[in-house]
Amino acid sequence: MIPKYRKQFNQEFSQEKYDQVKEILMQKSGIMPVFRISESPLFLTRDFESKLLEASESIIDQIKSLPPETLQKAVPDNCRVPNDTKQPHFFTIDFGICKNKHGEIEPQLIELQAFPSLYAFQKVFEDTFCEVYPFLSEIRNPMPQEEFKNYMKELIVGDEDPEQVVLLEIYPEQQKTAIDFLLTEKLLGIKTVCLTTIKKEGKKLFYENDGKRIEIKRIYNRVIFDELDRIPDLKTEFDFREEIDAVWVTHPNWFFKISKFLLPLLQHQYVPKSYFLNEFPESERLENFVLKPLFSFAGTGVNLHPTQEITDVIGDKENYILQRKVQYEPIFEDINGEFAKAEIRLLYIWREQDERPILLENLGRMTKAEMVNVDFNKNDAIWIGSSNAFFAKE
Repeated sequence: MIPKYRKQFNQEFSQEKYDQVKEILMQKSGIMPVFRISESPLFLTRDFESKLLEASESIIDQIKSLPPETLQKAVPDNCRVPNDTKQPHFFTIDFGICKNKHGEIEPQLIELQAFPSLYAFQKVFEDTFCEVYPFLSEIRNPMPQEEFKNYMKELIVGDEDPEQVVLLEIYPEQQKTAIDFLLTEKLLGIKTVCLTTIKKEGKKLFYENDGKRIEIKRIYNRVIFDELDRIPDLKTEFDFREEIDAVWVTHPNWFFKISKFLLPLLQHQYVPKSYFLNEFPESERLENFVLKPLFSFAGTGVNLHPTQEITDVIGDKENYILQRKVQYEPIFEDINGEFAKAEIRLLYIWREQDERPILLENLGRMTKAEMVNVDFNKNDAIWIGSSNAFFAKE
């Protein structure tokens, strides 16, 4: 989309530089990323960035105007956690990079979440691209590292001692996002703790560090609550549904409230029409829609080609949506003259005192397959995987 930077990057690219990017990420974190790192960043125009921000601001306005009781309907009764908050601490929004009927490149909303994504990793990833390809520094995210760190520290650690703040996950060392946990520890001075090791006394939570028992005051929550029931033989002293003397960052209820549940309620030219499955009108055609379970994560359960036979056997139709298909446009040229498609996730934080969230970073995902998921790509494909977007004038 920006020939100048695409041409320069492709000319400078080499396997050695790609290996260097991964090596630097390993040096900075201590482990090699287990998800695939794309060889290339996304180069997007300032005009496209304006469209992203326009759509995001409209979506934020619409969410803020919804009655609290509407959002509460999204939280399953068996997953409701006490002491809900006015707004989430994190807000992420995914857009596909598409072409409209006039041939213009535009964003189309894919989904949105109030769940922390790879915030620490993406900032380091952007820095690493700039280290290996110095010309990228002229179009990098204008937010300095120190400002980014201060925002994250204020949000997650607050006024507490970092020792009393934990990043909470279930079996964190087994997660694909473990590299982000380690970079978050380095950024904020907090520990990553497994849910199974948490001790509870009354309403207080504790963890052990170097043989010392430490009370937890704030929880940077990376556990996907509704997935806990799917883990066999999981033993914990702490149930999310119990009241605790600790602050959730972000509160687990928001995982459900800012989710695919909202898609049928939003309207904008960059928001594809969506319906709850139990409200799908006869005037629409199934083949024009994608079927998505409301609360799946990382694309699980998505059906790109739903049929009447498939939808008829779904018992809990209120827990599925149909979202109008969009066409990702292959516009990111690789060194072989082939093209990848992509989507971009905007990473916002939403401080408790702020009326609106603040955009900190972005996350790109590139693919040459039907779905934006590395598992669907051929093993020898390039220009696929996790990426980062740089914006510039054409």
